[in-house]
Amino acid sequence: MAMTAVARETVFALRRQIAKIEGTLPERLQAPAAAPLDAGASADPTPGGDLTIIRRGLAAALPDAFLPIGVERLDAALGGGLPKAALTEIHGLETRDAGAVAGFALSLVSLILNQAQGLPVLWIGTSEIFHEAGFPYARGLHAAFGIEPGQLLFSEAPRLVDALWVAEEAARMTALAAVILEIRGNPQRLDLTATRRLHARAQGAGRPVFLLRQAAEPEPTAAPVRLIAASAPAVPRATVAGPLAGSIGHPAFTISIGKSRTALPGQFILEWNPDERVFDERRGEEERAENPVPVVSLSGGRKDPAAASGEILAFPTLGSSVAISPTARDQPPPGQRAAHLSPRRAG
Repeated sequence: MAMTAVARETVFALRRQIAKIEGTLPERLQAPAAAPLDAGASADPTPGGDLTIIRRGLAAALPDAFLPIGVERLDAALGGGLPKAALTEIHGLETRDAGAVAGFALSLVSLILNQAQGLPVLWIGTSEIFHEAGFPYARGLHAAFGIEPGQLLFSEAPRLVDALWVAEEAARMTALAAVILEIRGNPQRLDLTATRRLHARAQGAGRPVFLLRQAAEPEPTAAPVRLIAASAPAVPRATVAGPLAGSIGHPAFTISIGKSRTALPGQFILEWNPDERVFDERRGEEERAENPVPVVSLSGGRKDPAAASGEILAFPTLGSSVAISPTARDQPPPGQRAAHLSPRRAG
């Protein structure tokens, strides 16, 4: 039986109310009207074959609705990556983490520009923010992230209310690849209502909005994802002969999931490769898989490589109650020397 307009509107209202309670907004899944539904899934048909499938309180989305970071474990924990048409928070717990937060945001911008070539990115902040953390270095943008200086635009606002107004107006523009808003602390003006407006504008334009927060405490916002970024120690540069002592490798970030659609926590150390412009995950020695390819070919006269060396043991001394090995019995007692080591006598 076809669903009436009143019933369909009731379902829409209930879905919006549930999304508000959960702090997320459901996303739509394009599917033909005759497509079968999985067990346990509910759907509300809309004109034109648009279908929204909700399972366990989460809405299924198109595969291209997310920006994959490129690290399999992190993308899986985030449910596919960062949502493209949404507000995403990136926190720095301390002011000194501003550089790591900015570097991680620029890495994400580099991934976005690979898909939206030719579109600029707008970075918005107050005068206090730019005086404290500074501006990204123009030459470093291209060398480390492949971003041309003309692709990154800056808007310096005298007050936070002005920066919020610029961010809301910019978030609705489809001529921008992304919008970055950088603020400090937990200002009262950036409340749940303000973040809802930013999130709604991002969804309407289909563009990501990154909210960078310096020295901020977690608080309720409309952003479906909150990441906490900090700098990680760089490792020596890897070469064919092994790590190069005294060198500095790729920039590294410690990324923690503070909030996500899947509610899965996790902490990851990501290294940004400026040459290939991709992220690599750094794992502990116990988690790294061994290289199955032998570095040196086996000897032609032997089938198997040499056995691994055993433990180092101390031989017992004479007079101890421990059994003496045959090698130890051949040794002269202390104070004596073997005959062949005695000095020769003349005559």
